[in-house]
Amino acid sequence: MTLTGDKKKDIVKKFQIHEGDTGSAVVQIALMTERINDLTEHFKTHKKDHHSRQGLLKLVGKRRKLLNYLKVYDLKKYQEIIDKLNLRK
Repeated sequence: MTLTGDKKKDIVKKFQIHEGDTGSAVVQIALMTERINDLTEHFKTHKKDHHSRQGLLKLVGKRRKLLNYLKVYDLKKYQEIIDKLNLRK
């Protein structure tokens, strides 16, 4: 369920704004989206895993807050990340 080191590095490289950027809102949103997608696949086979479902809901809430922040401060980046990650909104 967790991201492997290689997969995480690939995502960071793809979405980083500048060299060494690992904590910007865009990178965090991309990493959270990958974890959310992995958890969604997990729930297709483990329907009664309610503890992980609670973690998923927290992740979705954190991602939503970061997206709202990005929408206020950088609308262009917000629209780009929505398109790249195929998110609704």
